[in-house]
Amino acid sequence: MGTRERTFLMVKPDGIQRSLAGNIIDRMEKKGFKMVALKMMHISHDLASLHYKEHEGKPFYQGLLEFITSGPVIAMIWEGDNVIEMTRTLVGATDPGKAAPGTIRGDLAVFTGKNIVHASDSHESAIRETGLFFKEEDICSYQLTHEGWLYD
Repeated sequence: MGTRERTFLMVKPDGIQRSLAGNIIDRMEKKGFKMVALKMMHISHDLASLHYKEHEGKPFYQGLLEFITSGPVIAMIWEGDNVIEMTRTLVGATDPGKAAPGTIRGDLAVFTGKNIVHASDSHESAIRETGLFFKEEDICSYQLTHEGWLYD
């Protein structure tokens, strides 16, 4: 049995504009993960700056902020065993040209600057990012009827 944990996943403005949110949610659900929080929102410049703080000073930083604030996003928290690592695998490489076929980016994205989704890359990032976008009372706890078929 793996480690039950939570991760942050966001459908970026290009994913919303291309009507891919349902496809992404479907992939996560089919994998067996449980959505415990979801909201559609416009990200403020301040929130975007906090979210992408580790990229501050990099040449692509300003463009990244402009892109992520250019339209609505869907912010989500997913729960499951090893969900952080497995979500990163489902999402694929940051560069869609290097993302494996069958991954979200490998199947749906073309350009690194518009690569459909953001997923937490570590336990620490997942905690930080979920805290930026959700309050504890926004997170739903419940049991899926099929969890017994997924985990020991």
